[in-house]
Amino acid sequence: MSACCGPDRASTPAEAVSGAVEPASPPPADFVVPERRPADLLRGMVAIPGGPFLMGGEDEDAFPADGEGPVREVFVRPFHIDAACVTNAQFAVFVKATGYRTEAELLGWSYVFGSFIPPQARHAVQPGIVPGAPWWRAVSGAYWRAPEGPGTSIGDRRDHPVVHMSWHDATAYARWAGKRLPTEAEWEKAARGGLPRARFPWGNELTPRGRHRCNIWQGEFPVHNTAEDGFATTAPVKTYAANGFGLYNTSGNVWEWCADRFSADWHAADRPETRIDPVGPPTGGNRVLRGGSYLCHRSYCNRYRVAARTSNTPDSTTGHGGFRCAL
Repeated sequence: MSACCGPDRASTPAEAVSGAVEPASPPPADFVVPERRPADLLRGMVAIPGGPFLMGGEDEDAFPADGEGPVREVFVRPFHIDAACVTNAQFAVFVKATGYRTEAELLGWSYVFGSFIPPQARHAVQPGIVPGAPWWRAVSGAYWRAPEGPGTSIGDRRDHPVVHMSWHDATAYARWAGKRLPTEAEWEKAARGGLPRARFPWGNELTPRGRHRCNIWQGEFPVHNTAEDGFATTAPVKTYAANGFGLYNTSGNVWEWCADRFSADWHAADRPETRIDPVGPPTGGNRVLRGGSYLCHRSYCNRYRVAARTSNTPDSTTGHGGFRCAL
């Protein structure tokens, strides 16, 4: 991922992270997948109609190197997608049922935004700076149950998106739930809410009538966040109004993993968008992330626009990385 959006595990030298253990990747996921009734599978999901839509963007503040454009017509089949990101409470049910341990737990550390690390966790901050993004710090013991490091918890955040999720973790949960990760095309069609070529899921104005519609950074990044939208870090998954399809928080809050391998060149490979796991480019293993996060700011990383995209290695975990499932 672009360092401003979130570093990959290679951004901090391994020797700087004391006590870290590098397990075989992906983490073991040999749990039993329970049988589920269709009604249970579809609970909390919304139906997205099939057909063509205009994907991508060519806004004046787009990032051409990210491969946002050109705008192109893409066809997707009908599908269902979670109305909201997977929550801490939902992920806890998965862990209790399977004993699954996330990649951040197995590796022993994850990335936390520096100013959010509380005094009781500062002893766990490891040496080493992320080039170009020194606000990210590797913290031993940071994982989904301890989002800011040792001594922190999700006690009052059960309805917040689960974070410190690797692509492998997201894929494991989705399989257990009888679902999968959305393709990038599915994600964007759903996120647009039926508004072709709009900058945001609700239209072209960031704060219509002065109302905040997403959880992003306000103030001066990275030194001061006024939290005018009501949140400095994550918000509950159903904060703000849903888009036209009924999806919540597809701009801001947390980055969301997609199934696809990442390519910045849309013409590099024949990518059948309706496949669960498209082939992607012939080299490189990064996976697509969409939606932006609570750390995005127009001065530095305005990737909370609906066409914006980035990527990261499938083993990377951060305090602003989550997911939702499709079916």
